[in-house]
Amino acid sequence: MSSGPAGAASPREQGTWSAPGRVNLIGDHTDYNHGLALPFALPLRTVVRARRRDDRQISATSAGHDPVSFLLPGAPGEVRGWGCYVAGVAWALASAGFEVPGADLSISSDVPVGAGLSSSHSLQCAVALALCGLAGVDPDRTELARLVQRVENDYVGAPTGLLDQMAVLHSAAGQLSLFDARELTVRPVPVDLAAAGLEFLVIDTRAPHRLVDGAYAERRRSCEAAAERLGLGSLREVADPEAALARLAGEPVLQRRARYILGENARVRQVVDLVEAGRVAEVGSVLTASHVAARDDFQNTVPEVDLAVATAVSAGALGARMTGGGFGGSVITLLAPGARQDVQAAVTAAYEDAGYARPAFLAVTPARGAGPGE
Repeated sequence: MSSGPAGAASPREQGTWSAPGRVNLIGDHTDYNHGLALPFALPLRTVVRARRRDDRQISATSAGHDPVSFLLPGAPGEVRGWGCYVAGVAWALASAGFEVPGADLSISSDVPVGAGLSSSHSLQCAVALALCGLAGVDPDRTELARLVQRVENDYVGAPTGLLDQMAVLHSAAGQLSLFDARELTVRPVPVDLAAAGLEFLVIDTRAPHRLVDGAYAERRRSCEAAAERLGLGSLREVADPEAALARLAGEPVLQRRARYILGENARVRQVVDLVEAGRVAEVGSVLTASHVAARDDFQNTVPEVDLAVATAVSAGALGARMTGGGFGGSVITLLAPGARQDVQAAVTAAYEDAGYARPAFLAVTPARGAGPGE
């Protein structure tokens, strides 16, 4: 490697690297507003088995997908479909000055696609670590996150922030990750669910989850416009939320978007305070309040998600909210002992009555972040 966000390591001829999916406990759409979020890594991973080649070609295979092959360094638009995430990583690394090696990549994953659990960032981070590992580079995790963001923004065409990349690369087992998008820092927040007698349950609503569309971009533009109306660089700079929202009263859409972001930053802080005080059960009501704000102010939920949240809470969940960018995807719930069976049965029945696809359920605890091995 000639340059880039890296330290020295020994080049490798082959190896295995992996990266988790992530669930965001609270704090969505705050990252591109320089705000706060509280994600954690899932015990579901994308695994890349990589072998160095002697030429400038990268070939990637994954069960259920067509093989992908391209020459380095590549350029946006050359590779489409699932392979654009692989090609985009190689392009971003090369653009940053890395001497990316040719490689054969065998990729597998149990992170569900389209569920709002960051399957694409899991893939990209695993590929990035594999290519760096073959090249003998120990990358700085935050700088690598910024490069992976370039893949999404400039190669794939999704205007995402840094939340997912930072969560995937910085998470640790048994900890939530308090991400500050303004400072680009991650602070671990230990949480012992077993000691509290609680558990997290993820509900994959099976509602299609698509971020590369006008809806996500519109939300980002609205937030930027609200900050501009307030004469600020970002909504994170708001010192008096009540006064700021009053100034936006003449533009109700911008006011709703700003109210959600300002409230969500406050809710992230509230959840961290509760967890650190050992009052984890009280987090549930904050999760539900976050979902109501997303539904009413940010308007990025869909009927399947709203039904899952309402049904889970009615069936005994301490709280629930949509997680991720929205417009489909998954729900995160906080459950007391013995509630899982009732919640799963109620949500499944509600979906059947509504004619929706059968949901999937996954009990999760905060897992390790990306790194070598499976």
